[in-house]
Amino acid sequence: MMNEKPVGSRRILPVVALATIAAMWTALPSAASAADAGAGKQLFQDKTCSACHTVGGGALVGPDLKGVTTRRPHDWLEQWIMAPDAVLAKKDEYAVKLLNEFHGMAMPNLGLSKGDVDNIIAYLESASSGGAASAAPAAAAAPAVQGNADTGKELFTGVVRFANGGPPCMACHSTGGIGALGGGQLGPDLTTVATRFGGAAGVNAFVAGLPTPTMKAVWTEHPLLPEERANVVAFLAQTGVSSRSTEAIWQLAGLTGLGAVILLLFAGVRWRNRLKFGMRRPMMATPTTGRSSGPYSGGWFKGTYSDGWIGRFQNPNDNQSKQKLGRASARRRH
Repeated sequence: MMNEKPVGSRRILPVVALATIAAMWTALPSAASAADAGAGKQLFQDKTCSACHTVGGGALVGPDLKGVTTRRPHDWLEQWIMAPDAVLAKKDEYAVKLLNEFHGMAMPNLGLSKGDVDNIIAYLESASSGGAASAAPAAAAAPAVQGNADTGKELFTGVVRFANGGPPCMACHSTGGIGALGGGQLGPDLTTVATRFGGAAGVNAFVAGLPTPTMKAVWTEHPLLPEERANVVAFLAQTGVSSRSTEAIWQLAGLTGLGAVILLLFAGVRWRNRLKFGMRRPMMATPTTGRSSGPYSGGWFKGTYSDGWIGRFQNPNDNQSKQKLGRASARRRH
């Protein structure tokens, strides 16, 4: 009787061990998934995805990504996040629909690997379901868009300098509401940016996220203060800068006409002697060939003339003129 209990215990031990291993094995996928979601959340922030998207905060420059893993197949999401330009090039129906819905704002190719994309998808799935990897706060929420449009215009044009020494927006961008010339051409025209980016919140998120290489290079070293960004966004979101005013168009036309007049006047002064000393004079000049005396002798042009020109001025009764004509004809034949 005393030996039966240890034997039973030895039989139970393998069962307990197998159950423990099975439980650990079952837990591994969820741990791996959590790790992937955490890495995806970091990528979402590092790649400035929040400049265009929220997860549950509403549409900005691009769509709200909450529940996107249930709306679209995993394979499609992989292809889209990894190479959106290639998907658009294939005229994918859903991709083209998104492009049109969001005013032609195409998603950039961020150069992500397949592993990066899977991590981001894991994060979006976890954040949409309220998992441990909660959604990163949207850039638009820090701060709320409440700025002064007049101050924003002064910051945009450089009348007022940014506190951290950044260049005026006008150095790279043009927009309506700042006069006829409009500004620089390095960056895109911002006249309709509020419409294209889904309103002030979208503009604010985009500026705060610094999603382009040029913006990142400039503003990382000279970051905008929250109130400065809010002021510039308030200026760009105004109805008055959503289109070029008629007055600005007429100003530009007037400057163009004035420039043309100045160029014509300069050309007239510069080439005022073109008829007197240019190509026209030798074409119209009276030749000096002919009689040694009379109205056709002398002059400044010493060129060689055809028989017709020489014949025009020779005296039919002048043997010397006939000899000259003969010698000229002989030279040409030779």
